[in-house]
Amino acid sequence: MRISARADYAVRAALQLAASRDDAPLKTEAIAGAQDIPHKFLEGILNDMRRGGLVLSQRGGNGGYRLARPAESISIADVIRVVDGPLVSVRGVRPPDLSYSGPAQSLLPLWIALRSNVREILEGVSLADVAAAELPADVAALTDVPDAWVNP
Repeated sequence: MRISARADYAVRAALQLAASRDDAPLKTEAIAGAQDIPHKFLEGILNDMRRGGLVLSQRGGNGGYRLARPAESISIADVIRVVDGPLVSVRGVRPPDLSYSGPAQSLLPLWIALRSNVREILEGVSLADVAAAELPADVAALTDVPDAWVNP
């Protein structure tokens, strides 16, 4: 599975908003600078997140962006889906819409299992969890698996 730059930037921007101490909106420039995200690219991402109902925007001198809901109620999966679409696809097709024949038939349940595991992890972790550096225990345990940090 690949996490696109767009998804990575969106999650980082959302985390910057989640970590904001006051209720004042954050300007795009501040988010871009804090997370080292190209400003123009971030503007498009934040617009997608606004259209997807994850952030609210406010115009004017005191304007900027803030989360539309509490960080506890926004999963990492929510953010990725808004900017990149389905969490797992094969050639741009969702696994349930695929069909294989012959020896490749067993690929479909494999892709479904992969999608299920990705969903379980990304839907089970909120922006608040990551912003507080407190991953759920089952997710944190996966980082302790031998070779988890090693390239195969």
